[in-house]
Amino acid sequence: MRDGRSGESGSAGGRRARGELESGVLAVLWSAEEPLTARQVLERLPGDLAYTTVLTILSRLYDKAMLVRHPVGRGYAYAPVRDEASQTAVQMHSLLERGSDREAVLSRFVSELSQEDEQLLHRLLGGQDAGPGDDGP
Repeated sequence: MRDGRSGESGSAGGRRARGELESGVLAVLWSAEEPLTARQVLERLPGDLAYTTVLTILSRLYDKAMLVRHPVGRGYAYAPVRDEASQTAVQMHSLLERGSDREAVLSRFVSELSQEDEQLLHRLLGGQDAGPGDDGP
């Protein structure tokens, strides 16, 4: 156990961490125009993964209510419950909820934004300072 995750290390042992695999599978499903089977997901993932590994990741994501599945033949086709932007927003909200000082967390977050992202956030919050011509160079 190198990093505290039951033997899964980053790229040191040639294995990817579970979170990295889940992210890769989600990215494949988000880019698809229709639900995909485990075989189709496997074919679109980089690297040399086992079919059973992809099935396991899909099952875990389904159990976490991040995917829906539809019967196809003897298996299933999977699709994400939320689009990528919605899922990222859910994760950001979850992280914010874990902090004990919301103001400090939000303040730090905003202070580390690029100028463009800060202007975008200001516009989204209804600020009047950033006009339509303030898109940068």
